[in-house]
Amino acid sequence: MQTLSQLKPEVIWKHFEALCQIPRPSKHEKGVIEYLKDFAVRRGLAYKIDRVGNVLISKPATKGREDHPTVVLQSHMDMVPQKNSDVVHDFYKDPIRPYIDGEWVKAQGTTLGADNGIGVACALAVLESDNIQHGPIEALFTVDEETGMTGAFNLTEDFVSGKILLNLDSEDYGELFIGCAGGINTIATFEYKPEPVEPDHVAYQLRLVGLKGGHSGADIHLGRGNANKLLNRFLWNAEHFFGLRLCSIQGGNMRNAIPREAFAIVTVPAAFEEEFLSSVATFEQTYRDELKGVEENLSFTAVKTDKPAQCIDKETTGNLLDALYAIPNGVIRMIPEMPNVVETSTNLAIVQSNEQNNTIEVISLLRSSVDSAKLDLCNMIESIFDMAQAKTRHEGDYPGWKPDFNSPLLATMKKIYRDLHGEEAQVKVIHAGLECGIIGSIYPGMQMVSFGPTIQFPHSPDERVNIKTVEMFWRYLTSVLEAL
Repeated sequence: MQTLSQLKPEVIWKHFEALCQIPRPSKHEKGVIEYLKDFAVRRGLAYKIDRVGNVLISKPATKGREDHPTVVLQSHMDMVPQKNSDVVHDFYKDPIRPYIDGEWVKAQGTTLGADNGIGVACALAVLESDNIQHGPIEALFTVDEETGMTGAFNLTEDFVSGKILLNLDSEDYGELFIGCAGGINTIATFEYKPEPVEPDHVAYQLRLVGLKGGHSGADIHLGRGNANKLLNRFLWNAEHFFGLRLCSIQGGNMRNAIPREAFAIVTVPAAFEEEFLSSVATFEQTYRDELKGVEENLSFTAVKTDKPAQCIDKETTGNLLDALYAIPNGVIRMIPEMPNVVETSTNLAIVQSNEQNNTIEVISLLRSSVDSAKLDLCNMIESIFDMAQAKTRHEGDYPGWKPDFNSPLLATMKKIYRDLHGEEAQVKVIHAGLECGIIGSIYPGMQMVSFGPTIQFPHSPDERVNIKTVEMFWRYLTSVLEAL
């Protein structure tokens, strides 16, 4: 089997392969922090770690470039832990298992962590390399980008000194991002009363699996199925027509990933068992027809199971299913001036019942590049949950990043790309949360551009990074550093 050490540039793939051996889900970056600290010590580079775990490693300018501006290379250390349901993997203990598949590097049944491990590896490669001409370098590695951006939020004004920032967390080579959406989590909590399962009922586990999922910002416009919405659509109908009772529900597990799988334990009257199973097959075919060409591996099944002792009370079940059916999901509005870019969206990310405290929690991630539209969407969803007698709160609000099309940094990077490739780079705004919005609010006046090699299907087990573009990106990055 080929190993990553065979790939070019070796200095990047060496560090990425090492990162794959270190478990690093969001909020569990201790091992990476130690790796970065040991790297700095071995290289004799100054470093500091703040109270939340952000790491800054500084490298002096090459000889004769001491008066050049300090450039900040910024990336985040954490990764989204997603796996296929048939894969045994503990993201808090087990290493990621990358492999080469033609032009791509993938992982075996899990997310790869190229988002943003490749960015971290590229920054380390710059710090390690001795043949690049550059001014002073500050490599900023932040924690917990994927679940709250708490690393970026907790940066202090004196932690970073550079006024030029290259964010290495974009996923299409040849595209330069100069703006992004802000976001907020909307969390609704239903409290229910457990009731005994009716004696004439039979129990089934519903399994909706095989969806592509993906990044809830970058992929939200692709029309992929949302497992929570699809499962709820069936539950709502089955409750009305068969007297279905809901015992438990679990769909999605990351607020910024389109949910790929959803499960529920339900009971139905034995007299309707045959019609119930026929309806499951009908809905599966309906979903397949509606999502043809998008979700070719969709599977919706019912498996008979032991009858649970309790179920969720009828009133709460009805309120929950009505609310989940009613709340919006997906693209709400495109940017009028950039009709191919999403302005506002929402992702029904997680639906999870908890038998320990008799609650059901529903989490949506709302994104918009317009603050007033984000607030309006918050109010819209909250009003639906209010009518469903759920308690709603909003958390993790983070700002967007307003684009500056006249930035000198952007002009320099466009010229270098044109010189390297004989064509223009695409300047874009991304409908995803980048740390640049937060960083820009802490360090006003900082020039920023986000770019990176091509990574497809981030936040899903299909995640893959294109090998050729990593090499191209390295050449471009080093050329930019030499020009600044």
